[in-house]
Amino acid sequence: MSKSITTIICILSIVHFVSAQKKVSNEWLISDLTENVFHLSEVMLHDVASPPAAGRFYAYSLLGAYEVVAESNNTFPDISQQFHNKLKFTLPSKPADLYLPFCANYAMLEVGRNIMPSGFQLEAKQKELIAKYQKKLKLSQTQINSNKTYAEAVAMQVLAYAKSDGYNKLSTYKRYTPNKEEGHWYPTPPEYMAPVEPYWPTVRSFFTDSSKHYFNPARPASFSKDPQSSFYALMKEVYDVTKTMTPEQKQIAAFWDCNPFAVSYSGHMAIGLKKISPGGHWMGITGIVCKQKQVPVDSAILIHTMVALTLHDAFICCWKEKYTSDRIRPETAINKYIDPAWRPMLQTPPFPEYTSGHSVVSAASAEILSYFIGDSFRFTDTSEEYFGLPPRNFTSFRHASSEAGISRLYGGIHFRDSIEEGQKQGSKIGKFVLSKLVQ
Repeated sequence: MSKSITTIICILSIVHFVSAQKKVSNEWLISDLTENVFHLSEVMLHDVASPPAAGRFYAYSLLGAYEVVAESNNTFPDISQQFHNKLKFTLPSKPADLYLPFCANYAMLEVGRNIMPSGFQLEAKQKELIAKYQKKLKLSQTQINSNKTYAEAVAMQVLAYAKSDGYNKLSTYKRYTPNKEEGHWYPTPPEYMAPVEPYWPTVRSFFTDSSKHYFNPARPASFSKDPQSSFYALMKEVYDVTKTMTPEQKQIAAFWDCNPFAVSYSGHMAIGLKKISPGGHWMGITGIVCKQKQVPVDSAILIHTMVALTLHDAFICCWKEKYTSDRIRPETAINKYIDPAWRPMLQTPPFPEYTSGHSVVSAASAEILSYFIGDSFRFTDTSEEYFGLPPRNFTSFRHASSEAGISRLYGGIHFRDSIEEGQKQGSKIGKFVLSKLVQ
């Protein structure tokens, strides 16, 4: 897709909303969209959704919102026809009094309500949505009901498609047993959790086909205890860097932590630390920049959906590599071969090391946002203020992606080659997804 196509979509969106939604500003509509996306994040925080699972929940929920847009405005691309397994809709006629922002948000929440373990919590948000739009647009109960019925019909189609993606089979696979040979991943303190989502690559992707290719990164440095080996140098770098970190490096590590499995201890009591997933962080960035650039709301739904779908595919590709290379984490290696007392600044996530998941999904998301919003778009990321962390300023999405990657070295949870190859892998995924959208 050329940039002119994006411009055309935005111009058409402006025309559409000036004529159909005179009573509310685009700023209000964008704020409402981002607020509802965050409601999805709140449920995931409650459920301690794994990073890949969170990516899936965002993807299908936003797809519900986007299909309302696509079915209502044929100037927008038919994303679902570019899926690896195409999605076919058989929807009732859209209501004559369709209010697209309300209908799209309701469909998104309806998918989220049905697809997440604690999705029932979104019922209250749907009621709030109805009340807001009745107050803002003076919609009658008849209008609300017709839009709600249509949104539910779209959501049912998306949920039926989701049901066939293999997610429900994950619990039926044989329990994964870590390889005890040297150099392979093994559970780490403090919880020594079992590996997360070892069979995630069996879940169906949207655009990519992980059974054929997953944008294979270069092979990781081979494990070795030899002080002259490349692997030992990687291990020593993590150890040395974390011993002499600056306050800025510590802030970077904390800002991009995004580990939903983090646990702290008070005496014998374990306390789960609620943190957003890497995907949730990038969904937050997407909302921030759509508001800053004042993207028309239907185009904002397109951008949110493309980021969400890309996150899902990126996690599948990354997890395929993780459980293929099955590489040891810095914490395990350093404790065994350099310093038994060393601990990373961040808690080590419970899955193999290579490639770095945050590096992969950040680079992939940066490609999508750079295309739609701009290569050198300056923004302030306030995604982590909810968790008590100050905002950070970035000169571009790739700048943010690069910082997210190096944060894993500062945090002591990844080796450098995992970060750098993860960024390359993610960039390829993002560009591939955009190439499918062009078609």
